[in-house]
Amino acid sequence: MSIMILGSSSHAGKSTIVAGICRIFSNRGIASAPFKSQNMSLNSYVTELGKEIGIAQAVQAFAARTAPTELMNPILLKPKANGVSQVVLLGEPYKDVKIKDYYCETDALLEKAVAAYEELSALHETVVIEGAGGAAEVNLYERDIANILLAKRLRLPIILVADIERGGVFAQVYGTISLLPEDVRPLVKGVIINKFRGDVSLFDEGRKILEELTGVPVLGVVPYADIDIPDEDSLSLGDKKASDSPIKIAVLRYGHIANFTDFALLERAAAVSYVDLSTDLSSFDCVILPGSKNTVADLEELKAAGADTRIKEFAASGKPVIGICGGYQMMGATIFDDAFEGTVSKEYAGLGLLPIRTEFLTDKKITIQKTRTAQPNGPILSRMGTVHGYEIHAGVSEIFG
Repeated sequence: MSIMILGSSSHAGKSTIVAGICRIFSNRGIASAPFKSQNMSLNSYVTELGKEIGIAQAVQAFAARTAPTELMNPILLKPKANGVSQVVLLGEPYKDVKIKDYYCETDALLEKAVAAYEELSALHETVVIEGAGGAAEVNLYERDIANILLAKRLRLPIILVADIERGGVFAQVYGTISLLPEDVRPLVKGVIINKFRGDVSLFDEGRKILEELTGVPVLGVVPYADIDIPDEDSLSLGDKKASDSPIKIAVLRYGHIANFTDFALLERAAAVSYVDLSTDLSSFDCVILPGSKNTVADLEELKAAGADTRIKEFAASGKPVIGICGGYQMMGATIFDDAFEGTVSKEYAGLGLLPIRTEFLTDKKITIQKTRTAQPNGPILSRMGTVHGYEIHAGVSEIFG
């Protein structure tokens, strides 16, 4: 039997709870897999077959001790600019759409999601489904592929996860269950109270009150834990605190920052700060330009804030500037965009820190897993140690001079 894990709000902890349940099933010898019909995230993962899915589903798959596949996240939305998102369908780029146009395809996309679930379900004993955001977004019910429409189609038991750390958990739980459609409400079989700080027994009376109000049992109260797993979106960057390491690294936080999970391991060894574009960089030891879902838009935003001058001055001082993916492209001499990243064909001046030119001529995107072998000995890897990574990029960059 599969289950659905829905939330009373965004950041209630659904992704972590799903990962935990998948690991519990695996420890008990039950072959499970995660599933999220529709995810919106700029942090993605490339599967062994070169398919792109949300990073959360990859983490959950690892928790289940199974290989991530495109079936686990059939629809991935990657925001670009001006209300436009790239739709990744079954791991492949589908199209760029405005949200209004996307909603016109709700029925067809729901069928794609259900078909993916059914195929995944046939391969595993149980599937743990994660919803998106809050389950009781009443204005979205007719097009809510991730929560309500999927619940209506699959008719699976639902567990509601609520975040007590933010306060208002009684209103969250009671309000969410009360607002669910009448044919979905009976599917809610239990509630999990997440992120409780302190003595869990202090909530015993709260459990009784919630059960009396809703008629739904509280299955458990999960203590707060600072779990170090990749985040789905940049909203979580505001919660990150730099460590007290003497090595201070600035990661520029522009509007379409993508795959900032690249820095998760770096955060363990250095004081990594995600800084806005107006920040004085002089006190840092290194500056990193991260990946971007809209390179030209973020480059122009960077220039408008005067960050281009500060980055060049930082580089001129002899300190390292590192660019990853779109950030690397920004560091070059020019970027020509044939209305792929933006709305018009135009050449943009880069930061001029590297002798490269980049062209965005088509919507072709490279997604592939890679393995490299370390050549010298170093503080992280010994000689011949292997590094596993991935490549996700659009555009072609060439060295000149």
